[in-house]
Amino acid sequence: MTYWRKRPDLLERVFHLLLSCSGYRQAARSEEVSPQTIASLAARLGRHCQLVHEELRPKGAIQEPLALDSFESFEYSQDHPTSYHVVAGKKSHFFLGFTESELRRKGTMTPAQRRRRSRIEALLGRPNPRSIEREVAELLNIVVPKPQALELHTDEHRAYPRAVRAVAHLQVDHRTISSRAARNPQNPLFAINLLDLLLRHSGANHKRETIAFSKRRQSGIERMWAFLVWRNLVKSFSEKYPGESPAMRLGITNRLLTIKEILGRRRFPSLVSLPARWTVHYWRRTPTRRLPRIQTHSLKLAN
Repeated sequence: MTYWRKRPDLLERVFHLLLSCSGYRQAARSEEVSPQTIASLAARLGRHCQLVHEELRPKGAIQEPLALDSFESFEYSQDHPTSYHVVAGKKSHFFLGFTESELRRKGTMTPAQRRRRSRIEALLGRPNPRSIEREVAELLNIVVPKPQALELHTDEHRAYPRAVRAVAHLQVDHRTISSRAARNPQNPLFAINLLDLLLRHSGANHKRETIAFSKRRQSGIERMWAFLVWRNLVKSFSEKYPGESPAMRLGITNRLLTIKEILGRRRFPSLVSLPARWTVHYWRRTPTRRLPRIQTHSLKLAN
């Protein structure tokens, strides 16, 4: 962390770069540091933002309908798709949280791609086919932990009804809409469709065709936590009518926060109790099949 000690503004600058569609090597060239320095600071930002979100997110009953969808990206290569399950307030657009699933490659493939998928699965195993159902249910358990009636909007993915049935403590009014419906403000999934658009627009690692993709799912998760805090606390709800953030709409903050303010006070996992599923993110325990060594986080002097 030599560069961090010499340049106390570097963490803030890296935060901005990660949300400005820069890859790690682009950010490293811009700041005249190594890509590994950027990767280390991005991981630290992800952990910090995770604790910030846990401090501020609504813990009581949800007072608005929710929109939920799965945002697809990939890790290591396009042979290893990842689905980030994201949920947001339908009216406030407050990004409540996410879980993720490792997917089997699907869609149109050439014969060579199918043979490569078979070889990979024979060597490394096949992702759990019920992972989406399990992870969506886990996400709902986290963001709506207490019994209540809940209006939930999703597309017609077949795993979502099974996930809803698994959260027995909720009385869910599950409403579906075709993914082919116009993605305009009148669409009940507009909050989540806009979130997906902003994720691809802001993150180089989520472009459809890119060399800046996350090599490890853990890295993508950490960038997602940074994006979540920026979307909720820093960015205006609307570009056309700026001035109010999703957090302001829920009464969590009374003004737009700055990155400097978000980084101004350190948080510690011993003082902020994370849900069990999200502790896997914090301690960097998310595996990548093609990279068997997991680079976990060991708490020393830094959060």
